[in-house]
Amino acid sequence: MTILKSVLLFGVAALLEIGGAWMIWQGIREHRGWLWIGAGAIALGLYGFVATLQPDANFGRILAAYGGVFVAGSLLWGVLVDGFRPDRWDVAGAIVALGGVALIMYGPRNA
Repeated sequence: MTILKSVLLFGVAALLEIGGAWMIWQGIREHRGWLWIGAGAIALGLYGFVATLQPDANFGRILAAYGGVFVAGSLLWGVLVDGFRPDRWDVAGAIVALGGVALIMYGPRNA
């Protein structure tokens, strides 16, 4: 159950951080305005809150592992929202990054 909770929290964090950054991008680069920028800033703040809910208490471990989630999630966001088509190197990099997440977060540790 702890791994499932952790994976779900990483998913929510990814939606908030990637979505927030995308909204700021839209507000500035696509000239959608301050409402988009403000919504993005709120989403980014909520991402920071969600990260604290991870079962592991080590900030460095959580943020390091989340980096891999961010890599894969950003590519997936691009596919679903922006019509981006990753090449095989993008996919390979995302798989390596997610492998790193699994090792960092869920590898066996001495108690």
